[in-house]
Amino acid sequence: MRGVLFDGTRPQVVSDLEVREPGPGEVQVAVSAAGLCHSDLSVVDGTIPFPCPVVLGHEGAGVVEAVGEGVTHVRPGDHVSLSTLANCGACAECDRGRPTMCRQAIGRPGQPFTRAGRPVYQFASNSAFAERTVVKAVQAVRIPEDIPLPSAALIGCGVLTGVGAVLNRARVGQGETVLVIGAGGIGLNVLQGARIAGASRIVAVDADPDKEPTARRFGATEFLGSVDEVRDVLPAGADHAFECVGRVELIRAAIDSLDRHGQAILLGVPPATAEATFLVSSMYLDKSILGCRYGSSRPQRDIALYARLYREGRLLLDELVTATYPVEDYGKAAADAHAGRVARAVLTF
Repeated sequence: MRGVLFDGTRPQVVSDLEVREPGPGEVQVAVSAAGLCHSDLSVVDGTIPFPCPVVLGHEGAGVVEAVGEGVTHVRPGDHVSLSTLANCGACAECDRGRPTMCRQAIGRPGQPFTRAGRPVYQFASNSAFAERTVVKAVQAVRIPEDIPLPSAALIGCGVLTGVGAVLNRARVGQGETVLVIGAGGIGLNVLQGARIAGASRIVAVDADPDKEPTARRFGATEFLGSVDEVRDVLPAGADHAFECVGRVELIRAAIDSLDRHGQAILLGVPPATAEATFLVSSMYLDKSILGCRYGSSRPQRDIALYARLYREGRLLLDELVTATYPVEDYGKAAADAHAGRVARAVLTF
């Protein structure tokens, strides 16, 4: 079986992976397409520490091949979008409707794969860069078969994170102002989340002027080349500022751009030991700094919602797929993604 394996030194496409059969409460999925997210690149460059060897990928969609005992909500032949939340469903956080905070789903990587008889780790409880993967049943969400699988793959991370950050974490309201720093894969989904939420002004900031047409298509009402220009268009500041790059100086810029009662939502991932600063005195006007994991999502609910919004023409998916690559071309896909030449590279099997 083919897949993208990172051995701690370099990622490579291998053809001798094996994956076990699904156990009770699990689903085996034949992956059709998987988005290449910067989190996958962050494992390779060390920004996200992860044990090796590991099969990369965490944003995928495919067709159910087999289900384990007790699985009833999907069956072989169903099209599914995969989430990374292997939440238990029984702890206090899950019971409160906060599966992103489930302690059973964080920091406990499984090893459903083997290579030459040796166990291989699964990234983000998902490993979508493989022809087949085994996930918890809760991670497989059935979607209508008329949604193209390369587009459906992007729901599982980029859409859940970006749109979810707007609707679930920030809870942007009608008529409010939104600043989005970074117009990459996550930023574009924040932009369309703000549009869906009814924000009155949606300001995108990105150093690459070529991203302006796409940013505006996803919902930006203004496009700036630098955070230094934000006060020119939002003199009082923004109600919500989303940092989608993962640089501490941009985190500071997001905080500094806030209006009274404003909130900065952190989505970009800097190195694990990075520290950011801000003026404490600036926070006493009821401003907030919010972390956000995976868009504070509830995938079984949210993926179904986003699939419906896509079919209604309100949520863009096809436009996110700027390039597709056969899995054998992972190296080119990673280079294009790292250089920012594509909003989302999608690997296909």
